[in-house]
Amino acid sequence: MNKWTLFKKASRFGVIPVMLIPVVLGTAGAYVWAGSFHLFLFAVTFIGAAAAHLFSNMVNDLWDFRNGTDTEAHNTPGVITTNSGFLSGGVLPESLFALLTWGMLALAVLCGGVLSIYSGWEILWFVAGGALIAYFYVAPPLRFGYRGKGYSELAIFIAFGVMPVLGAYFVQTGEFSLKPVLLSLPVGLLTTLLLFNHHFLHWRADKQAGKRTLVVVWGERRALVFSRLLLYVSYASLIVCVLLGVLPVYALLALLTAIAPVHVYRSLEPQNASAAYLPLMGASLQASVRCGAIMTAALLIQAVL
Repeated sequence: MNKWTLFKKASRFGVIPVMLIPVVLGTAGAYVWAGSFHLFLFAVTFIGAAAAHLFSNMVNDLWDFRNGTDTEAHNTPGVITTNSGFLSGGVLPESLFALLTWGMLALAVLCGGVLSIYSGWEILWFVAGGALIAYFYVAPPLRFGYRGKGYSELAIFIAFGVMPVLGAYFVQTGEFSLKPVLLSLPVGLLTTLLLFNHHFLHWRADKQAGKRTLVVVWGERRALVFSRLLLYVSYASLIVCVLLGVLPVYALLALLTAIAPVHVYRSLEPQNASAAYLPLMGASLQASVRCGAIMTAALLIQAVL
C-alpha cells in the first residue's frame, strides 16, 4: 500500500468526523450568534483538531500495545479489536509508529500556537488539555481509561464535545459563552456513546489485560442498559437546546438520527457475541456525525432566514 493509505490505516483516519463535526458546529455558532467568521482561522482550527484526533488515536494504540491490551485482544477468541493492528500485527516498528504519533501532536501544537496569536492565548489551554487527556487516557501513571470509574467517559465528552465546540467558537470570536457549551451537549454525548459502545467489542480481553472499562466493571447486561440510557440523554439534550433557543426548532429533525441505533438495540440480547456489536458501532458513529451535521445545517439556515 502507498504511504497515504498506510498512514490512514495506522491513524484510523476514518473516524475523524467525530472531531471535525464539533469544530464546524462551533464555527457555525460563532457565525450565527456573533456574526464572526474568519476562513484562515477556521482552516487552522480544522487542521489542528484533525491532527489532535489522530494523535489521540495513535497514542491510544501505542500504549495499549505497550500495556499488553492489544496482544491480549489478539489472543482472545471471538474478540474484535479496535486498534489499527499496525503494532500488534508487526506492520510498523514501534519507533516509527511513535514518531508518527508525536508528529501529529507537534502539528496540533503548531496550529494552536498560530491560533493563540490571532485569537488569544487562552486557546492554549484547549491544546494542553486535549493533549494531556489523550496521552494519559492509557499512559502511565494515570491510565484513567483503565480505572473503570467513568473518568474515560467524562474525558471523551470534554475532549470530543465541549472543547472542540467551545474552542472553535472562541477562535472565531475571542470570547467564551454558555451557548456553545450547550450546543456541544448532543454531539459530545453521542461521541461518548460511540466510545463507550466500542468497549463491548473486546471487553473480555480488556478484563484479562486488567483494563477496567465500565463494561468490565458493570458487566455486559448493566453496561448495555447504560448505553441505551446514554442514547436517550443525548437526544434529550438536543431538545433542551431547542427549548433554550440555542437551536431553531427545525433542528429537531436530528432526532431522526436516533432511529438506526434504537433499531440495533432492539436486536441485541442481554449477552451477545462481540460481532453483534459491530452494527451498534456503525449506527453510533452515523448518529454522532449526522446529528452534528443537521444541527450545523439548522444553524446556517437560521442565519439565512
